[in-house]
Amino acid sequence: MSLLNHEVFWPPADELIEVAERIRARLGEWPAAETRWRICLTAPESPKAGDLIVIEAHDADAAQLAKSGAAVLDAREGRVTLYRGDERFALEGEWADDWLAALAAFLDCNFEPHDALTLALAWRAGDENKADAWPVDFATFPRVADLPAAPEGGFPACPDRLGLYPVLPSADWVERVLEFGVRTAQLRRKSTNTDDLRREIARSVEAGRRHDAQLFINDHWREAIAAGAYGVHLGQEDVQTADLNAIAKAGVRLGLSTHGYYEMLRALHFKPSYLALGAVFPTTTKVMPTRPQGLARLRRYVQLLSGRVPLVAIGGIDAGVMPDVLATGVGSAAVVRAVTEAPDAAGAVSSLQQMFAGQR
Repeated sequence: MSLLNHEVFWPPADELIEVAERIRARLGEWPAAETRWRICLTAPESPKAGDLIVIEAHDADAAQLAKSGAAVLDAREGRVTLYRGDERFALEGEWADDWLAALAAFLDCNFEPHDALTLALAWRAGDENKADAWPVDFATFPRVADLPAAPEGGFPACPDRLGLYPVLPSADWVERVLEFGVRTAQLRRKSTNTDDLRREIARSVEAGRRHDAQLFINDHWREAIAAGAYGVHLGQEDVQTADLNAIAKAGVRLGLSTHGYYEMLRALHFKPSYLALGAVFPTTTKVMPTRPQGLARLRRYVQLLSGRVPLVAIGGIDAGVMPDVLATGVGSAAVVRAVTEAPDAAGAVSSLQQMFAGQR
């Protein structure tokens, strides 16, 4: 086990190491950690990248310490805040006494510090004695702190299983794919021309109405509201700038992108209509802020969130991997190049839709 191959805690803490190794042994096989984190129980004289320093400090002090390249955890009763570079992750809740040992174990599973921290705070003493030790009880997970209020009443619901979900570059593609029988699609129009955007969105929304389809608009929520779109899809960064109250008030459904546990909890706070989980595999269609999630993580995400919110797997998915993606239990999968770059788009859509036929 890789925990044995480097200094996990500083100063050395044999008891924490023993508990961390016991927890890690029950978490299953995961890729080796790309960063060998050292959890510092006191601030070292010369912090460095790869140090995760656990202290009690004011925001300004912790943020300054994080500029050294180290990550900083400000741990207080009921609240833990992680500082890494210019980013800040705040979580609230209750957690077990051995959460630091659990943190070391989840870091060793190659999770980024904010996701490893989320899992560590969800860990409960004795979980290592369960047949499946992975945290899957949503009630034990922490809450993301310091978020603005969610729109009252949330967003309109959409089907729990959205099925095949092509993400398309133009209204021409939307009209074409809906003619093939697809009932969930997204227009991702990469244009800065306002007139072009309005035309493309209006055409796509009209095609959605004509085919009784669930048509989402990527990013351009104002134009989507004006056109009467079924829904919009936003990234994590868009939550800071979009008027979620206006979207909800207009009766427009909201899909949110997520890239791990922390972002899932953050997104769920806003009561969206669905969550997108990705990128599952490497993708060339856009620059991703995180490494590919992989099927093992996707399976755990579905296990935690299934029944709470509709889920869409996204990123690098094609016909070759679709059966494995659907085997995780996810109710929808977004595709891009598997349709738009297929020699026979109609045949590709038909083949992909057949893969969903056995789902219940």
